[in-house]
Amino acid sequence: MASSTFLLRRLPLCAQTGRLSRSSYPAFTTLQQSRSRTHIRPSASLYSTHAATDLDQTNKPYYITTPIFYVNAVPHIGHLHSAVLADTFKRFHEMKGRKAILSTGTDEHGLKIQQAAAQAGMKEIELCDKVSKRFQDLFDAANISYTTYIRTTEPRHAVAVKKIWDDLLERGYIYKGHHEGWYSVSDEAFYPSTHVEEKINEKTGEKYHIAIETGKEVEWTTEENYKFKLSAFTNKLTEWLDNNPEAILPKSRHLEVQGWLKSGLSDLSVSRPRSRLTWGIPIPGDDSHVMYVWMDALTNYLTVTGYPWKDMSDSQKAVCGWPADAQVVGKDILRFHAVYWPAFLMAADIAVPKKIVAHAHWTQGKMKMSKSIGNVVDPFTAMEEFGTDTIRFYLMNDGGLVDDADYSSELVAGRYKKLLAGQLGNLLNRSTSVALNPSNKVPQQPSADNVHPDDKALHEKLEALPGLVDEAMANYRTTHATQAIFDMIAEANANFTHCEPWNLVKDPASHDRLQTVLWYAMESTRLATLLLQPIMPTKTAEILDRLDIRKDERSWEHASLGQGWVKDPESRRILPGAPMFPQVKARK
Repeated sequence: MASSTFLLRRLPLCAQTGRLSRSSYPAFTTLQQSRSRTHIRPSASLYSTHAATDLDQTNKPYYITTPIFYVNAVPHIGHLHSAVLADTFKRFHEMKGRKAILSTGTDEHGLKIQQAAAQAGMKEIELCDKVSKRFQDLFDAANISYTTYIRTTEPRHAVAVKKIWDDLLERGYIYKGHHEGWYSVSDEAFYPSTHVEEKINEKTGEKYHIAIETGKEVEWTTEENYKFKLSAFTNKLTEWLDNNPEAILPKSRHLEVQGWLKSGLSDLSVSRPRSRLTWGIPIPGDDSHVMYVWMDALTNYLTVTGYPWKDMSDSQKAVCGWPADAQVVGKDILRFHAVYWPAFLMAADIAVPKKIVAHAHWTQGKMKMSKSIGNVVDPFTAMEEFGTDTIRFYLMNDGGLVDDADYSSELVAGRYKKLLAGQLGNLLNRSTSVALNPSNKVPQQPSADNVHPDDKALHEKLEALPGLVDEAMANYRTTHATQAIFDMIAEANANFTHCEPWNLVKDPASHDRLQTVLWYAMESTRLATLLLQPIMPTKTAEILDRLDIRKDERSWEHASLGQGWVKDPESRRILPGAPMFPQVKARK
């Protein structure tokens, strides 16, 4: 849960920004007249993950972010996917003993908010309050363990935005110019002509234009605004990606961004005239312009760390978290996070994020989800139907980084029945059967030096599993992790069936063999459940309680073969109970 200290009462925009007069910027006029001569300062942080601000990395916590979500509409299943993905990795690093920070929140400025509020007959801040709360309610319901919930209407964020603007202006990377080109209200973005294509309305025959990247309609716009010298960073961005081949995951997205850079970058508009946009942070020193939404929004990732850091002690700086270890985004906003954002940071002499993880989207019936079509999945309804952990598991098991995944209640029900109930739940019920183990004691651990031939395949899978999961999570592939876990569980169930413990229990001479079979089944359940904790925190805790695994035995150091029930095994008692995954039916 977010600390209440982060949810500050908002002040009027003028009080938030403390705007400076134009005279505060002696180079302002020169910048307008000779922008082409701007010199890029050499900096180690331009493509390094080590901050030029000398932030101590020794005790740095793992810092992961979700995108901040735009409040022009209520949350959908794609928003939840981003949040669960980030939460899973945050929990995984905590399981490995590292302090972790997870930031999420809402993006609350821009023309879409202004228009949506007008249509609803509300003040902009009223709309923001209402929709932002809906997102926070969703993340609370989904057990997202965020450490900060940031809103871009908070005073602390205005301070951070003003600071980065001042730095970029002082360094010569912002100038006032004339913009003429394509603008998408939906994307809150300007697009060059090379990224726009003409379409014809089949019903009316009228021509219109869309952004190729997002499919959103664009309109020709002419206006005076402030511009960021994005074109000056083409080489530095290219060098960063060449030197860090895993900076953007998956690899296909990394190559995509490199392709954008090869075609060249145009300077970026970073303000809108107040005559067109009123709902935003005014430009310091010129309140006739409002901050362009992406410079405003992206800076939130710094705001969360206490940026601009000048009033922080060395010990506070050491644990602030920057640079971000991973920034989770949807593929539709990759350009903003993989081009604009690192360029802003390079210009401000701040370290760039270590990784940008761009996931694919969700479809329904193989069609892109759309409010106009009416096929958007309500995540609250989904969790009510199947339970929070089931939806979390489905999103992490089926939702990919490369390819879009299809969502349906039938598919969720299928995964629940086959994997959660049919494999994990079945193995738990079998291994804790009172008929096979009436004493409810943990069976004696067999020797690892003389593994029974029937158990070798399972033994080898149990030995290999932690490494497979660790590698998958290091590459931000939850789908690979769950596949490895359930491959092992399938082997454990097959081994249990093959060994026929229901026959062994009838023969006193087979007691030792029965104990071994039961131990492997319990150990397989324990290990799988430990490794599923970051994805299904509530359900796994219930299973581990039933297996009498103590709270201090649920970390990564215990997630390997033979590391369960090590202390006082004779005192442990397995708790039989009702099925952990009772039958559910998908709604029609």
